[in-house]
Amino acid sequence: MQAIATIGRFFLAFFRQTGLLTLFIVQAAKALVTPPVYARLIGQQIMRIGYYSLPVVALTSFFTGGALAIQIYHGGNQFNSEAIVSSIVALGITRELGPVLGGLMVAGRVSAAIAAEIGTMRVTEQIDALTTLSTDPFKYLVAPRVIAATMCMPVLALIADIIGILGGFVVGTQSFGFNAAIYVQQTVNFLQPDDVISGLLKAAVFGFIIAIMGCYHGYHSKGGAQGVGRATTNAVVASSILILAANYLMTSLLFSA
Repeated sequence: MQAIATIGRFFLAFFRQTGLLTLFIVQAAKALVTPPVYARLIGQQIMRIGYYSLPVVALTSFFTGGALAIQIYHGGNQFNSEAIVSSIVALGITRELGPVLGGLMVAGRVSAAIAAEIGTMRVTEQIDALTTLSTDPFKYLVAPRVIAATMCMPVLALIADIIGILGGFVVGTQSFGFNAAIYVQQTVNFLQPDDVISGLLKAAVFGFIIAIMGCYHGYHSKGGAQGVGRATTNAVVASSILILAANYLMTSLLFSA
């Protein structure tokens, strides 16, 4: 009976958290479409989420593109297919690696920061003070972060695509002796608009997930500094897992044909 009780407690806790998250998303969605809109706060979050995440996303995508080019070259070399390096690097970066790795990097940086910031406001009763002053915490805290993250992630993903392809180009031309003009021409000829658009759609969903997870865990944090630390960790873990799960689902839907 003890084992059955343990399993029951696990499922009860899981469904409770799922229900809380669903209600939180519904409240956040309502806050997104009803006035007022805090444009100044949205601008601040765009700077924090988008602009300040550029270096880590750029470095990650550049080295990923270079490493991908090395792997594809040595794999294709066994079948005399070295010419596919430019095409596969472009396809892999735009469809998968650009948005996914960019999302994971931003999740580690931004989701943790959001959870820590809102969690600190929760344990110090600043959120309660906002409610007392007739300010909706969802409109003042959650909505600007969700809007900014959803807007910024496609831009970051596009930059990651460009820099990732550049990383493959640098490795291909400098290490393996590919002709630069031919490499660029093959990339342009092979890459389709749908490949880039699918990655940008994924990135927008990832941005929504990152902001929602950070806000949710921060908003429901409790227990002082230890609770804030726990909320920060949970936000990063949940964001990363949901990004990978959403990537699989969206890939299945977008490329099922």
